Amino acid sequence: MKRLHLVVGVATLLAFLLTGQYMNYLHVRTGVLGETARAMFRSRHIYLLLAGLVNLGLGSYFRNRERGWRRGLQTLGSALVVVAPALMLAAFFTEPGEPGLKRHFTLPAIIIISTGTLLHALSGLRPGAAAQTD
Repeated sequence: MKRLHLVVGVATLLAFLLTGQYMNYLHVRTGVLGETARAMFRSRHIYLLLAGLVNLGLGSYFRNRERGWRRGLQTLGSALVVVAPALMLAAFFTEPGEPGLKRHFTLPAIIIISTGTLLHALSGLRPGAAAQTD
């Protein structure tokens, strides 16, 4: 899983850079597309960065939990976090062109990445463990 998170994180950051170039190509900054489309492109672009950084962060600190429910939570959390960038990328290319503020991909992607991150955090909780301070 560690390697998968790192690969997905790097690939997502590469997609982030390329979508930035795509926005430049469309002249999103100039406002030619209108303020709504501009805000939608920019927010989806930043969400893509979020998904890449979460994957890189998890990948750089990932350690398999011991067997049991903690490992199950960690595995489910990893699966959710790995899927989120694909939804974010789909949102970037489809949602800004739709009328209104529809979020068919963004809302599920944000829920998925949040849930996956929380599951990772819960898998690391230890009952009765003393808090370490530096």
